[in-house]
Amino acid sequence: MLLPAFNNAILSELNDGAIFELAGVRMAFSTDSYTVDPIFFPGGNIGELAVYGTVNDLAMCGAAPKYLSAALIIEEGFPVEQLETIIAAMGQAAEIAGVTVVTGDTKVVPKGMADKIFINTSGIGVIPDGVDVASHKARPGDRVILSGTLADHGVSVLARREGLSFETSVQSDTAPLNHMVRAMFAAGRGVHVLRDPTRGGLGTALNEIAEASSVGVRIREDRIPVKPAVAGLCELLGYDPLYLANEGKLIAFVAPDDAEAVLQAVRADRFGRDAVVIGEAVAGPPGKVFMDTRIGGTRIVDMLAGEQLPRIC
Repeated sequence: MLLPAFNNAILSELNDGAIFELAGVRMAFSTDSYTVDPIFFPGGNIGELAVYGTVNDLAMCGAAPKYLSAALIIEEGFPVEQLETIIAAMGQAAEIAGVTVVTGDTKVVPKGMADKIFINTSGIGVIPDGVDVASHKARPGDRVILSGTLADHGVSVLARREGLSFETSVQSDTAPLNHMVRAMFAAGRGVHVLRDPTRGGLGTALNEIAEASSVGVRIREDRIPVKPAVAGLCELLGYDPLYLANEGKLIAFVAPDDAEAVLQAVRADRFGRDAVVIGEAVAGPPGKVFMDTRIGGTRIVDMLAGEQLPRIC
C-alpha cells in the first residue's frame, strides 16, 4: 500500500534508509519506531535500542551518522524512575555512537491506550566520497561476511518475555555498528552491500539482497556462529536462528580481493570479534539462497513468511 502512495525513486530503492544528494553532499536519512516488549531485557532496554537501531540503519547506507531526533509516546502512569533510566541509556548510547540528539517530541496518552512507552528515532548522516553500498549491488564472487553470533537479541527478549532462564545468561547484542563500518571502508573499497539482519534475521536479509541484486547466495551452516544457549532454546521451542532478530550484527558482501582485509577490520572491532565468512554470492539461480548443511545436504533458505516474534524491537 505504501509504495504506490508515496511513489518516488528514492523510496523505491528500499534500503535501510533514504540515500540522496543535498547541496552536493550525499546523505542518508532513516527513521524507525520501537515497541519492544519487554522494555527492559538482558543486555539493554528500549532506549539504547532506539538510538543504536537508527545509527545502524544509517551505517548500512554507508553513512557516518551525525544527528538524531527522539520522540516518546508515554502511557499515563508510567514510572518516572523507569523513564529516567531509559533516557539515561539513550544519552549514553548516543555518546558511544558519536551522534547528537538535536530535536524531539513527547506525548502522553491515557492509561490503557499504549503499552508503557514507544520511541521513534530518526537520523541523518553523511556518506563519504567513494562509498557506494546498496542492496542491489552484490556481485557473483562477493564473499558474505557475518560480524558475529546469530539470534542473541531475539532469544534474550523471548527469554525475558516468557520467564525462561538459562544456566548461561543470554544477552542482547544491541550495539552501534558505525565505527565498525568506518573501519571496513578504510580496509577496502570492495564493500558492495551492508545490512543489519534485524526483524526476519539473516535468512530474510540474504533473500532480500539476492532478489535485489539478481544473484544467488550460497552459505555454509558449519560457518554460522550461534551460541550454545541460543541454539538450545531454539531447538527446544522450534525456532530457527536464521530468522531471529539481531540488533548488533551486520552482513557485508565484499569483493574477493578485499574480503580478508575487511574481515580483519571487523574482527578488530569489539562488536565483531566473532566475525566470519559464511558464504558467497553466485551467478544463479538469481534471487535464491542455499545453505550447505552440516550433514552434507543442501537446504533452500526461504524468505520468512510472517513474523516469528512480534514486538522484538
